[in-house]
Amino acid sequence: MRTLETDVLVVGAGPAGLTAAALLARSGVDAITVTKYPTTAHTPRAHITNQRAMEVYRDLGIEDRVRSVATPGELMGDNVWATSFAGRELARMKAWGTRVDRKADYEAASPCAMGNVGQHLLEPVLLGAALDHGADIRFGTELLDITQDENAVHGTVRDRATGETYRVRAKYALGTDGGRSTVAERLGFTLEGETGLGHAVNVWLEADLTEYRAHRPGTLFFTIQPGKDFWLGAGTYICLKPWTEWVLIVMYDPAVEQLDLSEEAMLARVHATIGDPSVEVRIKDISQWQLNHVLATEYRKGRVFLAGDAAHRHPPANGLGTNTSVQDSYNLAWKIALAVSGKAGDGLLDSYHAERHPVGRQVVDRALASVGLVAGIPTVLGVRAGQSDEEGEAALAEFFSPGEVGRGRRRELQTLLRDNDHHFNAHGVELGQRYTSGAVVPDGTPEPAYLRDPELYHQPTTHPGASLPHAWLEHGGRRISTLDLAGNGGFALLTGIGGERWLEAAEALTAELGVAIVPRAVGHRLTYDDVYGDWSRLREIEDGGALLVRPDRHIAWRAQDMAADPVRTLRQVMRQLLDLR
Repeated sequence: MRTLETDVLVVGAGPAGLTAAALLARSGVDAITVTKYPTTAHTPRAHITNQRAMEVYRDLGIEDRVRSVATPGELMGDNVWATSFAGRELARMKAWGTRVDRKADYEAASPCAMGNVGQHLLEPVLLGAALDHGADIRFGTELLDITQDENAVHGTVRDRATGETYRVRAKYALGTDGGRSTVAERLGFTLEGETGLGHAVNVWLEADLTEYRAHRPGTLFFTIQPGKDFWLGAGTYICLKPWTEWVLIVMYDPAVEQLDLSEEAMLARVHATIGDPSVEVRIKDISQWQLNHVLATEYRKGRVFLAGDAAHRHPPANGLGTNTSVQDSYNLAWKIALAVSGKAGDGLLDSYHAERHPVGRQVVDRALASVGLVAGIPTVLGVRAGQSDEEGEAALAEFFSPGEVGRGRRRELQTLLRDNDHHFNAHGVELGQRYTSGAVVPDGTPEPAYLRDPELYHQPTTHPGASLPHAWLEHGGRRISTLDLAGNGGFALLTGIGGERWLEAAEALTAELGVAIVPRAVGHRLTYDDVYGDWSRLREIEDGGALLVRPDRHIAWRAQDMAADPVRTLRQVMRQLLDLR
C-alpha cells in the first residue's frame, strides 16, 4: 500500500474544509483534502451568509463571486407569517439588519453586506478559490481510518472510483467532515449535548410565487395552519432564487406522525402551503435531517483539529452554521501554516480551541434559544396541536377581533416579534467575537464594557482579541476598508502620524522572524488617508500608537503610543504570541 506524505490532511470538503483548503494553499502549505462525496453539495442546505463570513470571502478574493450567486441583502428582509402564500398574512418583521433602526449598524460594521446563497452555489465558488491557489482536493475519496502518534497523523483512504486504498501521512489533520464525523468518532473526540431534538424534511422545489412574494421580499416565509404548532409552523419556505426557487422545511414528530416522503405527498403539502392550486410546482429533491444541540468538548486532540459541523451542531436558527464553520477555518489555517513552517510553537495551535470553543458554545446555545422564540408565534396566534380547521380558524378570528382578548394577543405578538430580534438581527453574535488566548497579548487595559445588548449589537473596539474595526479610508484615489489592510495570510501593523519607527520595526521583525508583518501608515494625509476621521474615532490609541493585526483580522496586541524601543517591544510581542521559546 502506497503512502503519501503531506503537511496537512483535511477530511471533508464542505464550507469549512474548502475554506481551509483554500487558505492553506494560499499560504503555500502542502495539504490533501479528501471527501467521500463525488462533487460539492448537490442540495441547498445552509444559506444565510452573514457579514463576517463575507469578510472571509473578501480576504480570499471571492466576495464578488459569492455575491454574484447570492440573493442580495435588500431582498432578504421581510419575514412573513401567513396561512399560506395566497392566504391571510398574520405577521411580518424585518430581519438581517434591514429594519430602519438597524441598517446603520450593519453598514457601519463592515464593508461587506449579507447575502443569501445556498450551499450548492457557495461550495463551487469556494472550490474554485482553492483550486486557483493550487489545492489538492480529492472527491470520491473516503476516509476509512485515522490514527495519530507523537510525530504524525496516519489516514487510510479509498478511492471509490478505482477501489485503490492508500495511506496519507501528515503533520496535522483537520476533521471538517460534518455532523457524522469519522475523524471525531475514530479519534475519540468527546461530544456533549443532545441529538434528535426535532425531525424535519427539506423539499427543494421550483414554483413562480412572484405574485405573493415580490411586494414583501424576504428569505423566510412561515405558513401557520391549524394543528401545526411546530416552531416552523405548517412549513417554512426559504427563498433561493427570487421568486421562483425554494426549499420548504416541514417539521414533524415521528412519535405521532409517520411522514409520507413520496413526491406526491410532498406536492400536496406544497400546494396546501402555497394556497393557490394553479401554481405549477416542480420538486427537485426531498431530504431529511434532525435538530441537534451538540458541541465538541475539545476542538484539538494532539495533531488533529475539528472544525465546522464536526465540532458544533445546532438548529438552523440565526443562520450561523456555515458562517461559524468558515470562521473556524479562518482562525486555524494561518496558525497551522506557521506551525508547519517552523515559525511558531505548539502553543499557537492551542489557541484555536481557546478562541473558537467559546464561540461554538455561544452559537449552539443561541440557535436553540432562538427556536424557542420563534416557536411561540403559532401559540400566540392560537394554533395548537391537534385542533381542527374550524378551531384554528376561530382562534385566528379571535386574534384579529376588536375585543380585549384579541387586543392582548396582538400586543403579545408584537413583544414576541421584538424578542425575535435575537434570532433574526443578532448582529453582536454574528460579528462580536472577542478572543482570549495565548495568541492575544494583553495591553494592560480592561476589556471595554458593552453599552448595549451584546447579542443584538456589535460594539467595535481595538482591544486585543477583538476583530479589527471597519472604517472607510482613501488610497490611490479609491475607497478602501481598514479590513483590507490586514489578512492575506500575514500580520499587519497599523500606526498613524509619527509612527514611522513602528513601521521600521515591522520590517525588521519580518526579516528576523520570517513572518510577514505588513506596515501600514493610516491617518490624515498618510498612505491610507483617514479622510472622514472615522478611523481616528475608532482606533482607541494615539497617532503614534500601533495595532498588531493577525492574519484573521483580530487584534493581537496594541500600543497606546510610541515605545522607547519599538523593535524590542514588537519582538517580545511576536515571540510571545507565536510561542517561540
